[in-house]
Amino acid sequence: MFSRISNLIRGFFSLFITGLEKQNPEALLELEQENLRKQIASYNQGLAAHAGLAERLIGQVRKLETEEKELRARTAAHLRAGNKDAAAQHALRLQTVTRELAENRAQMDQAETTYSDLIRARDVAVNAARAKIESLKGAINDMRMKTAMAEMNEMASGMIGQIGGSGDTLNRLHEMVEEERNKAAGRARVARDSLDMSDVNVKEAEMKALADQALADFAAAEGISLGDSEAAPAATSRSMGTKPASEGESA
Repeated sequence: MFSRISNLIRGFFSLFITGLEKQNPEALLELEQENLRKQIASYNQGLAAHAGLAERLIGQVRKLETEEKELRARTAAHLRAGNKDAAAQHALRLQTVTRELAENRAQMDQAETTYSDLIRARDVAVNAARAKIESLKGAINDMRMKTAMAEMNEMASGMIGQIGGSGDTLNRLHEMVEEERNKAAGRARVARDSLDMSDVNVKEAEMKALADQALADFAAAEGISLGDSEAAPAATSRSMGTKPASEGESA
């Protein structure tokens, strides 16, 4: 039972971590880059140890080559001098050195070949990993850009749907304005139809009659004939108190 609960908890944590990784792929990629750097450093340490072994074999080969030359010269010298026992001892040692030299040369060649293969394998693996990382960087950037474009398109389509929808604020406002305008037009029509124009016409005729009567009274008081338009200036001058000059005075 406890193992099942533990598995369930691990499953929840795994889902949670997977969700975080999906939300932050850059962080996961940076972690993989750091792991790659650590692996390269560890691999280089192994290469350094192998290179040290190859250098030690090279040193041994050089030492054995020098010893072989010396033993060969000593063996020949003792043999020419007639010292067969000494020459035999040096010849025996020469055989051993020659055998060791051949073995060390073979090991040195194998070590050099292995070192070159390891270097090539490291370079290939590192280049492949770097290419994959660069590809992932491009894919992440493309994903971010496409996600942003998708969000913008969704936002735009949502705005278009909201603006053009039947239940949006602008449509409701338009309907309310149209309704109030129609109501106002109806009220104006009802008020116009209910207006009694007979009283207005009577009042207008009464005002016109009073105005004509006032004008007639003024004309009578001033001695102006409403039918003679040419006599109006003379009558006006007499009303101002001016008298025409007599013929005697003018003479």
